[in-house]
Amino acid sequence: MATGNHTPVTEFILFGFTDRQEIQVVLFLFFLALYVATLVGNIGLIVLIWISPCLHTPMYFFLNNLAFLDLSYSSAITPKMLINFLTGRKTISLAGCMAQMYLFASFADAECLLLAAMAYDRYMAICNPLLYPVLMSRKVCVWLVAGSYLIGSITSLIHTYFTFRLPFCSSRVINHFFCDIPPLLALSCSNTHFNEILLFALCGFIQTSTFLSILISYTCILSTILRIRSTENRQKAFSTCTSHLTAVALYYGTLLFTYLRPSSSYVLDKDKIISVFYTVVFPMVNPLIYSLRNGEVKGSLSRTWQRKVVVLRGIAQHAQ
Repeated sequence: MATGNHTPVTEFILFGFTDRQEIQVVLFLFFLALYVATLVGNIGLIVLIWISPCLHTPMYFFLNNLAFLDLSYSSAITPKMLINFLTGRKTISLAGCMAQMYLFASFADAECLLLAAMAYDRYMAICNPLLYPVLMSRKVCVWLVAGSYLIGSITSLIHTYFTFRLPFCSSRVINHFFCDIPPLLALSCSNTHFNEILLFALCGFIQTSTFLSILISYTCILSTILRIRSTENRQKAFSTCTSHLTAVALYYGTLLFTYLRPSSSYVLDKDKIISVFYTVVFPMVNPLIYSLRNGEVKGSLSRTWQRKVVVLRGIAQHAQ
């Protein structure tokens, strides 16, 4: 890191939400409950897709990876935040801060690309059903997912490298609950214009391009659905697409607001509240959105539970 005449940084202090101990206990219990729900929901969805042969299709292959991404970037942030609430020691090492920023940015960018791939998958399934098995083969799906992870990793590496090349002032207090780019830029003593342009360009390209591709895909899907004569098939298509659009609207709304603004409009105290939604709340909500509005997932869950009950009854009878 270029430091010039400044003292080299060895650690930062994550200010979090408040210094009041009684409130931190409440926040610890609240975020712990959300994180446990995130773990249970996403791991449960991954396991369900893995053990259910009827869910071994491209759509659920993408959904499986979406659950993994939600689990991963939430885990890059929430455990450290919980430790800070519990111990009151809010420091994070330079290496830890770099790792946290890299992992979060990498998984978040990959999720944007994956959501676009899922929209393309639904477009092919509904608008081109005859070509769907060929155009969305296993190999194509693997390449789409691998490309999402690769691009996310590269853009995150660029952000992390140029952010931590900056010299930081005497204050080491990050006005946030994790190492994000905007609050770190606010600590720098140098001109951050290049970093702001880089943030706007890379995040703007990924978020805007994927959002537009999702919008175009679903415009075509909606047009096709409206021409379906069967009411049952139309409702099934609407149900599948609505869950995806709900997740997209929630996720992109907060990301676009946070990262595609000039630095002069940053209000870090308010941005922290918005960040809670896409770092903690949405990773918990996504499995619920896809499971509760998807008949195939609910059916697989019901069959899995029934098989488990039968096995447990058999073991109990054998023991008697």
